[in-house]
Formats: sequence, structure tokens, C-alpha cells
Amino acid sequence: MAVDVAIPIERPAHTRTQHAIRLLVLMDRTGEAVADADPPSAVKAVRSELRLQAMDFWMRNPDYLADELISAVASGALGTEMLTIARSLLNDPEPDLHYYPMPRWFYGAYEAIDDAMALLETYGLATFRRSGEPGAKSHRNQMFLTPAGEQAVVELTTDPVLGWYARQADLVAKVAGDTVGSKLKERQYEQATYAGTELGLDIAPIAEHVRKRLDSLALDVAGAGGSGL
Repeated sequence: MAVDVAIPIERPAHTRTQHAIRLLVLMDRTGEAVADADPPSAVKAVRSELRLQAMDFWMRNPDYLADELISAVASGALGTEMLTIARSLLNDPEPDLHYYPMPRWFYGAYEAIDDAMALLETYGLATFRRSGEPGAKSHRNQMFLTPAGEQAVVELTTDPVLGWYARQADLVAKVAGDTVGSKLKERQYEQATYAGTELGLDIAPIAEHVRKRLDSLALDVAGAGGSGL
């Protein structure tokens, strides 16, 4: 398995608002139906913070998301037209503008979501239900989208600038499906660069490795009578 050389990249830190917007659109695009025991104001639920963390990693790392799309095309789960989308994730400037690396901890890519969720709760856009005792490690936090949050995403989708978040979340939803968080993390650990990152350090990009995979698969598709790229 190819490992990209880790080259430090100086990036400005993302803001709490950017983090909150990513979580909001992910809850909208990947949330499941609510149950009777859920908050009465909820319209969608993400049952595991582990799943949300894994999906946020793909939102923030377009090269890793592109690689997932390529794998899905190679397996037949997605059509070859998604190769064009994968190439745009690697080459277009907009995904790169939203690239914010995540550090690896014991359970993979992780960044605390408390501040971002608190911002969403302040505006009535989401509810964060923590499990366990106060001060103890929570094993299964749950995140709920409210009607106001759902409407906010509708409005965000048509915004010339913020609409990017919704489009990117749509792609994440395609590769994540309804897979549980632990399985998504296992998939991410199949990347040698991801798995080999020291604890506490940012996970390095794999763009060149992904570009080579994409070029190879595009040639195979073209040779088989497909459109290629």
C-alpha cells in the first residue's frame, strides 16, 4: 500500500462556525429517522459521534473523499461518472480551500465537537445528547437536527458560497451510506498514511497517491469502452 510522504502544510485553523456548518449539513444529509425516545423537537438523528467524526474527516479532506469515490466506482457501487467528481475534488480550488487536517488519536481522526454543537444549540439548530456521567468519557453521544436546523440547510444549499458544504455532504453521504461509525473508521484505517500517523499529529494528505489511482482506473474505464475522463 502506497504511503505519501508527510509534508507539513501550514493552514489557518478553521473557525467554530465552519465546524458547526459542516456538522449541521452532515446531520441533515446523513441523519436517520427519529424515534419516540428522542427529543420531541428532533427531525433527524446521528446516533454515534464516532460516525460523525469519520464523516467530518471526509468533509475536511477532499483527497481521502476522492479515494473513497474511486473505490466505490472500482467495486461497482457507484457509476463511472463519479470519477469526474473525484478529479474535481483533487484539482478544483474550492475543495482545497476547505481542507482542514485532523489529528489522529486512539480511535482515528478526532476533534472535539462540543464548541461547534454548542453554537448550533444556541441558535436552536440542533440538540446534543451526551451519554454517561458528567466529567466521564461519553461512549455514545447522539446529535439531533431540529426543524430550524433543517430549514437552515435548505437556505444554505442555495447560497453561492455556503452551498459548497451541502454538495460536499452529499458526496460524503454516498460513501458513508448507513454504515456504523466503527466500520467507517476501519475503512479510513486502511489508508497507510492515516494508520501510520503518530498520535496527536495531523493526518497527512494523500492527493498524489489518489491521483495515480484515478488515472489508472480512468484508463481502464476508457479501455473497456467507457467515457474515461
